[in-house]
Amino acid sequence: MRVLLVNPEFPKTYWGFNYALRIVGKRSAYPPLGLLTVSALLPPDWEKRLIDLNVNRGLQAKDIKWADMVFVTGMLIQKDSFHRVVNECKAGGKRVVVGGSYVSTSMQEVPKADHIFVGEAEATLPEFVADLNVNRAKAVYKAAERPLLPTSPIPDYGLVDMRKYNTMSVQYARGCPFNCEFCDIIEIYGRVPRTKDDDQVLAELEVLRKSGWKGTVFFVDDNFIGNKPKVKRLLPKLIEWQEKHGFPFTFLTQASVNLADDTDLLRAMQLAGFHRVFIGIETPVEASLNETQKLQNTQKSLKRNLLDSVREIQSYGMEVMAGFIVGFDNDPDDVFDLQIEFIRESAIPLAMVGTLTALPDTQLWRRLRNEGRLISESDGNNVVGEGEFNFVPVMDAKKLIAGYRRIVKTVYRSSEFYARVLDCLQRLPPPLRPEPKIRSLVGNLAVSVRIVARLGTIDPDRTEFWKFARQAFWQHRDRFVQAMSLAVMGYHCRELTES
Repeated sequence: MRVLLVNPEFPKTYWGFNYALRIVGKRSAYPPLGLLTVSALLPPDWEKRLIDLNVNRGLQAKDIKWADMVFVTGMLIQKDSFHRVVNECKAGGKRVVVGGSYVSTSMQEVPKADHIFVGEAEATLPEFVADLNVNRAKAVYKAAERPLLPTSPIPDYGLVDMRKYNTMSVQYARGCPFNCEFCDIIEIYGRVPRTKDDDQVLAELEVLRKSGWKGTVFFVDDNFIGNKPKVKRLLPKLIEWQEKHGFPFTFLTQASVNLADDTDLLRAMQLAGFHRVFIGIETPVEASLNETQKLQNTQKSLKRNLLDSVREIQSYGMEVMAGFIVGFDNDPDDVFDLQIEFIRESAIPLAMVGTLTALPDTQLWRRLRNEGRLISESDGNNVVGEGEFNFVPVMDAKKLIAGYRRIVKTVYRSSEFYARVLDCLQRLPPPLRPEPKIRSLVGNLAVSVRIVARLGTIDPDRTEFWKFARQAFWQHRDRFVQAMSLAVMGYHCRELTES
């Protein structure tokens, strides 16, 4: 059996870092971990090829012709490309299998495929293979329950050309214990975090190390600390593994802000090599946090306020990247100024600001539907233009869009962004060890030339760049590479804002 696994294309978003990737010579931020896991679940004697449309130049007719069966997955924001891929493969006469988070939450929208997988595949995919062998494969496979993660295999990393990606990915846990109204993660993966065994995680890292990967590894968990006791058992082993192999990796992940309340956990993550963590801040407005059931971010739940919590995490050497949302029912008229002020004071360089969207089958989606305020299905993009909300907001839509645009134009303005980077670097302690050497001397030189050419020569804000570069070099020489990396990512955010 010859299987083609296809990852649809992502549209340009703040999260994709498209403009930044060009400068550092990469095609995509992360490999499609879901498809690599699916590949590992399939029989080892099947032939498999991966086409990542974020890396490859389109889906070629020869690729479709080669395959006996095509597997397509994707998230909601990939749905346009997802539909094109499915239709193209069906037109080529191929058996098409679809799954992933988009399919699991929007099954009614999925184009005609031969086999549809709803939920996680660890239990249902082996059943499908067995049914296929006796010519009884069903049209729909739905997981009866959420699988235990020790049943998940080591992803088939050999399918990807690692040189084309900026970061490799592993998964430790699925699910989140919190109850945010707008979140689809708890609908898909549940509110009881499930984790892999410690040795299983180390085995995945070992595969990456032996493949020659050095640099950043992303723990893709939606909340890495969702099960704190288990994380605290993993981290000492992770520290030991890193020490044994000379710290080949730095880590980034996503976590809830209550990370700031656990100094033992913060210290262990610092020692393990975590250098960036994404936090869902959402809003400094208490009424909006209560409305959306993000109670873990409220003054009542935290041992300290949100700003102090960010500062506490930064004090352990972890740069905070954060998500912010405007458009909640309880947002006051000055919410835009409040968001800008918070982002400035928190010294969060990568402040990812979006408008509220009602994702399919979330608590928010159900509430708005019951209130008669739902207009259409979300496309997964939380950066909207005029008339593109998928629900009727309480605040006037034009005012909301204008305020949102003012936030992003302000926080991504080069002078503002560079100032936050410098403030952030000031808060971070000296690094415990040098960054892993991920490029040759020639490779580093090539990236440096592209940075100077793009940010220091072509960019209209080049004067601000050179001012920033001088300050970063003299004041934060031990983190100068990190400063330049952030400058490149800030350039992406600015370019996307102005496009």
